[in-house]
Amino acid sequence: MKKTFILLAALAVTCSCGNYNNRETTAATAEVVSKVETQAAYYQTIVLDQVYSSTVQAFAVNNIAPQSVGRIRNLGVEVGQFVSKGQTVATMDELQYSQAKIKYENDLREYERLKALLDEGGVAQSDYDQIEMALTVSKSTLENLEQNTYLRSPISGVVTARNYDKGDMYSMGMPIYTVQQITPVKLLVPVSESDYSKVKVGTEATLTADALPGLDFNGRIVRLYPTIDPATHTFSAEVNVANSGRELRPGMFARVKLDLGSSRNIVVPDAAIVKQQGSGRRAVFVLREDGKVQEKMVRLGRHIGDTYVIESGLEEGEKVVVKGASTLKQGQKVEEIQYERN
Repeated sequence: MKKTFILLAALAVTCSCGNYNNRETTAATAEVVSKVETQAAYYQTIVLDQVYSSTVQAFAVNNIAPQSVGRIRNLGVEVGQFVSKGQTVATMDELQYSQAKIKYENDLREYERLKALLDEGGVAQSDYDQIEMALTVSKSTLENLEQNTYLRSPISGVVTARNYDKGDMYSMGMPIYTVQQITPVKLLVPVSESDYSKVKVGTEATLTADALPGLDFNGRIVRLYPTIDPATHTFSAEVNVANSGRELRPGMFARVKLDLGSSRNIVVPDAAIVKQQGSGRRAVFVLREDGKVQEKMVRLGRHIGDTYVIESGLEEGEKVVVKGASTLKQGQKVEEIQYERN
């Protein structure tokens, strides 16, 4: 009887230990269910404005100087002064010009005399031809010396440099004056090659300058350069801005916003994007009908506010995890909580 009792007690202890181990195993293997917030991917019209940095440049730059060495007799303008096209800005020594003018006037009188004689038959045709050629040469010499004695600005603009004083000898080095045309101005905008197909001649642009807070300037693309820089993967788009008020000046740092139209793209909250460290790859977790999540690789577009444009990898209406995604694993069971989008 005593042996029977001991046997039953041992059996009870064994059964008790077995039940405990089974409970422990079940608890250890129980599936972890995470609570996540989701939102359906949706289409949105995206305005394709793009902002680039650039520097204001003069529309044209002209260096004013004579074609030969000479004494500067007079300087008519100063740095910062605006000049008109054709305005005389400097006068060189007039001796050669005066001599050429006398030569031209003498040749002209002789030409007129021989022409009258030729009409009456009193002079040979060869003599007339000779004086006619001499007059042509003296006239072109006079015009050339006039241009290089009385120096005129070929453009309307602002004087940005004066490198000599009155009485100096011009020595074929630096120009006497530099004049820059600033109505309009131009900017060479380094546009990303990803926007190559979106940018056209005539594309509108809006410009702001750090030196002129609160002012916006309108312009447009007038020229596209045909090559792409292999180092920066950009190409140059020339933007012209009227600058009728002359506020913009060469050298100013500016931001140029190009109007590249619009497109409809799938967007998701930026909180849904999972970054895979070290690989540069981006993913989202999509909730399947069986209550488990599936990891999907996506290609991101622009970041707009608190959303990302999805260029590929996701379909409209798919539910993406927007809160709690960072701790999820492929195929994990989750409990869905609807995400409230603002």
